[in-house]
Amino acid sequence: MTSVCVTSVPRGHYRFRHVARMEWIKLRSLRSTWWTMGIGVAGAVAIGVAVGRGTKNASGDLTNNALAGLVPGLLLVGVLGVLVMTSEYSSGSIRATLAAIPGRPLVLAAKAAVFGAVTLAAGEVAAFVSFFAGGATLPHGIPAPALDQPGVLRAVLLSGASFCLIGLLGLGLGAIIRHSPAAIGVLVGGVYVLAQVIGAVAHSVRAYMPILIVGNSISTTKPLSCGGSAGQCPQPLPAWTGFGMLCLYAAAALAAGGWLLSRRDA
Repeated sequence: MTSVCVTSVPRGHYRFRHVARMEWIKLRSLRSTWWTMGIGVAGAVAIGVAVGRGTKNASGDLTNNALAGLVPGLLLVGVLGVLVMTSEYSSGSIRATLAAIPGRPLVLAAKAAVFGAVTLAAGEVAAFVSFFAGGATLPHGIPAPALDQPGVLRAVLLSGASFCLIGLLGLGLGAIIRHSPAAIGVLVGGVYVLAQVIGAVAHSVRAYMPILIVGNSISTTKPLSCGGSAGQCPQPLPAWTGFGMLCLYAAAALAAGGWLLSRRDA
């Protein structure tokens, strides 16, 4: 199948649709892609069910509770995004890819489009299934949230889209760093560990950390309660502002990765 795709277009004359098709063949042929996606979705649903069963307060943000499992799932999809890029460097196949397609930014754009579409679909599945499963397991007497309630549909949709954006952030870091362990370390450290450190030291910057944007801005339908002082518990970003920040993180990583990809040797 790959040879047919390659020979049907003269070398160096690939268009976006041709490169995207090649990237789709690469992505779908890797079992790790589907295992990682499956584990991420199943884990998000399982955590949503567990949180739903343990809910005691009917006045809390039940939508945020049901979507709680998406936050750890972001780690898996981010790591997968790194590997989609760095695996070609570790195997050496990136040389053949770039030899056939001189337009290097086109390669990264096609990878981002294909991987982004797949992770967007997986994220939305995880978000909607978690939402309904978490609501179905709420204790008797606590009504499940409905999609037509204020902010609920927005929270579910944007939470699912965060899968795509964190995955693209990982893809961009893979293009920048090119080494799997190092890129994964930067992703985990920057998205998870650094967020906690900054949250403890610089409270005013905490709201802009990617993982806290997902948990405190995008997936919420009610203002977060805080027992501390205003300085110790800063307000999270509005949902759409937080979503825009996630888009900015992903776009910046991909732009830097594309710039470096076009200027460095394979």
